[in-house]
Amino acid sequence: MQTKPFFLTLALLLSNLLSVNSVSAQTNYPNRTIQTIMPLQAGSGVDILMRPIAQKMGESLGQAITIENIPGGAGIIGAAKIAQSPADGYVLGAFNDSILTMLPNLYKKIDYDPIQSFSPISEVAAITFVLVANPSFPGNTAADLVRIAKEKPGKIDYASGGNGSPQHIGMEIFRQYTGAPIVHIPYRGAAAAVTDVMAGQVPVMISALSVVLPHIRAGKLKVLGVASKTRSPLLPNTPTINESVKGYEFSTWGALLAPKGTSPAIIDKINESLAITLKDPKLREQLIQQGFEFVPLGPDHLKEMIAQGLVKMKKVIKDGGIQPD
Repeated sequence: MQTKPFFLTLALLLSNLLSVNSVSAQTNYPNRTIQTIMPLQAGSGVDILMRPIAQKMGESLGQAITIENIPGGAGIIGAAKIAQSPADGYVLGAFNDSILTMLPNLYKKIDYDPIQSFSPISEVAAITFVLVANPSFPGNTAADLVRIAKEKPGKIDYASGGNGSPQHIGMEIFRQYTGAPIVHIPYRGAAAAVTDVMAGQVPVMISALSVVLPHIRAGKLKVLGVASKTRSPLLPNTPTINESVKGYEFSTWGALLAPKGTSPAIIDKINESLAITLKDPKLREQLIQQGFEFVPLGPDHLKEMIAQGLVKMKKVIKDGGIQPD
């Protein structure tokens, strides 16, 4: 008659022990190095954004935060690895919105779900985009690009970091707004696309300002327009695309997420560290001077942004007839 109570008591003891250990692990978090997986190439906009932030966050948390670039499939490979990682706070993901809102609408099957596979932490920053061209391109504004493309239908190419990349989607929205018959030339990563625009192999592309700003300043690229609502303080004399192509606007964002099931206490601690980091005046100024705008608003805001982005990008991709590679 004592068997059932004994096993019930043992089960309760084990359950309590596991609960205590779980709480202890969260209280002591972090007690070892945190790995941040970047599903993008080194030198991408999110990579430029997150490297100095990760270093400062590590100082705030008392443990190093490393960044591992796992590019491939425009971000699909690295994102799947993050989704399949333990939900213990020691693997984080540094994403752009393409991975969370564009690629899931482009591919019928990918090994992660942008809503179900991750615990949102926070948007980190909005990323300013600019329309750039090789210096030999005859136009100087977005309207010039439209005019030249219509004069030479199918003859004006634009480069991107691959199908479904932010560069592709940004130019596809431009094409849909203007009717300009421009032709997509996908590359394996944005860095290679920028290199070929500078070399004159492809005349134009849209890119994160942080990636191309040094080349603009060196005279290797010229800017046809800023894709944001307002002019960039880094390029005060450069018009927005909207000034010549009414209604056009495009920007992306970088965000931190964790594998689904990560403890809310750990999410809160990472958010607190991010908030402290982004108050550092030297770091803020460094990143603002590269074209980033800080808007860290926490997990609920990020979850809503992903949901809204999925709806918006579904229409863009469908209307553009965009197909996977």
